[in-house]
Amino acid sequence: MTQLIDVTLFTEVFVTLFVIMDPPGTVPVFLALTSRMTAHQRNRAARQAILVAFGVVVVFGAIGQQVLRYMGISLPALQASGGLLLLFVAMELLTGKAENPEPAKGGSVNVALVPLGTPLLAGPGVIVATMVFVQQKTDAADSVAAHWVAIVLGVIAVHVCTYLAMRFANVIQRVLRDSGVTLITRIAGLLLAAIAIQMVADAVTAFVRAA
Repeated sequence: MTQLIDVTLFTEVFVTLFVIMDPPGTVPVFLALTSRMTAHQRNRAARQAILVAFGVVVVFGAIGQQVLRYMGISLPALQASGGLLLLFVAMELLTGKAENPEPAKGGSVNVALVPLGTPLLAGPGVIVATMVFVQQKTDAADSVAAHWVAIVLGVIAVHVCTYLAMRFANVIQRVLRDSGVTLITRIAGLLLAAIAIQMVADAVTAFVRAA
């Protein structure tokens, strides 16, 4: 009987991406970046961020290696650039600048796309992990089909969990009120800065090892 899904691989994909994306951990950062939005705007931002993250993961999972090879970009370089961008965002959260963002030319800044959709959700860690899972090869055609189904369902499941975490952030907003959100903003900025520094450090380590 043909196996429709590789349950073991699905579990591995889901757990790995869940740990990296950390849906519960995105709530403070999401609240900080959308602190001046209405409930409707925050829900729309959650949808946009998930769609962007899912699109980035799918594209890099399918043709990521070819794109990076064609442009001459290494994975450590991608990781370092993502870390620097997150560090910039963390500084804005820590200083309170993100709470009153200056309008961009031609319209307002859409934080749902950058940095929320990418590189926060669809960051180098998620991209690399997805690319590794896709590159795993099997011999039997049936196994290949089950392999792909497991990866696709695992990616979708993690994004659904992350969306639900952000979607119900409004409840947390009502409980914490403005003062609580401000406190979470500062904490999120500190945590995000640590994540960014770790990403850059890992990239530097990878560069040194490759040298």
